[in-house]
Amino acid sequence: MFGIKINGVKRQVIISLCLYLGQIINGYSGGWSGPCLPKLRDLDQSPLPYLLTEAQLSLVATFIYLGAIVGPFIITWLSNTRGRKPCLIVSGVISLLAYVFMGISVNLAMLYVSRFLLGVAGGAISVINLVYIGEIASPKIRGILLTVICIFTTLGLMLVFAVGPYVSYHGTVYVGVAISIVYIVCLFFIPETPIFYALQGRDDDLKKVLQDLGRLEEVDKMLKMKNDLNETNTKKEWVELFSLKSNRKALYIVVTINVLQHCSGVLAVMFFSASIFEMAGSSIESNIAMIIIICFQILGSIITPFFIESTGRRRILLMSTAICSFSMFTLGLYFYLDRIESSVVNNIKWLPLVILIVFYIGYDSGFGNIPNAIIGEMFTTNVRSKGSTVTLMTTYLCGFMVTTAFGALLEIVGGHAAFWFFSFTCACAFLFTVFFIPETKGKTLLQIQEDL
Repeated sequence: MFGIKINGVKRQVIISLCLYLGQIINGYSGGWSGPCLPKLRDLDQSPLPYLLTEAQLSLVATFIYLGAIVGPFIITWLSNTRGRKPCLIVSGVISLLAYVFMGISVNLAMLYVSRFLLGVAGGAISVINLVYIGEIASPKIRGILLTVICIFTTLGLMLVFAVGPYVSYHGTVYVGVAISIVYIVCLFFIPETPIFYALQGRDDDLKKVLQDLGRLEEVDKMLKMKNDLNETNTKKEWVELFSLKSNRKALYIVVTINVLQHCSGVLAVMFFSASIFEMAGSSIESNIAMIIIICFQILGSIITPFFIESTGRRRILLMSTAICSFSMFTLGLYFYLDRIESSVVNNIKWLPLVILIVFYIGYDSGFGNIPNAIIGEMFTTNVRSKGSTVTLMTTYLCGFMVTTAFGALLEIVGGHAAFWFFSFTCACAFLFTVFFIPETKGKTLLQIQEDL
């Protein structure tokens, strides 16, 4: 498969690294508006011959969410008929076309379309990556490989904030084009998943890929599962997503925790970072502040994979959501004191940056990656892609509404109310984890289904 002799676990890691390039694209595309919206406010830097209103700029930032709602739905029905690998390649091609289209944009409509297409690609990549890694990974490293997704998404964010402020508008586009090309090339060297071969009844291919992945001991279970999988069809899969008790429970768990994740304010803060630091009266340039924050994000992301299989998903998620809730409450308190013109604020101008560093360390150490990881673990095999699609479509819709409304909330009710809402959401995620989220560490996908 790669031309060299490597064991199954190493092969799983190398394959996952190819997929993580897609997460870098997602992070880069998601954070693009941070350093690039200021360029669109300047006629000398903007590719457009006219200036945009703040409402139009807000839609340029958040249109990626609308595409992300559509992307998973389009790609899911192909994943069980054409395969996971072709879906990833198509997503990479859409991403490449989106950046090319962004580079030649000369009006607002073209910008909207390019951002929408980036969302389509990003949503599809997010779904298939979760499904793909969940299906190729051994139980002992599945949690690690799924949580590492967050690290590479954060690396994409760091890249756009490290490059974007210091190159032209078209320079940011060229970087996106380059990453997309490398991603597409790498995808041609990965295999199809064993579950897809089971769905297609391709026994020889199933045995070969399991041997390559170091999971040959599972071949009998896969072959036994094959007949049940082959009897399913698209309509039955959608029915089973809602009719089977285990799938209903899994859908309730993953949709709720992922909605709470997207309502935590993480992307709203990223998209409107310049406005937040301007309101806070920070002496640090917003782009520098975001690079500092993203460095700590990476630190938070790196911590989790080392402990997730020993500590467990639930315990890490509880600590993470508690930190997020406390930090958002504190940030809201800062903006409330600033709103009532308290003299205390003049002595703590540094506080918003410190609080956001704490928030992002807490977020990326659990709340930012574990909700995504459990999407790839909880559904039955034949409906996993559809369950992932429904989950991500719902959460992206919530994320679009929250992020679009955030800019208005800052002006109308003040930052304190918005951040206290985010604190309340994180507190709800903490309580939901306590009462509803099961522990999945060290369990096979079949064992998780039995537990549900």
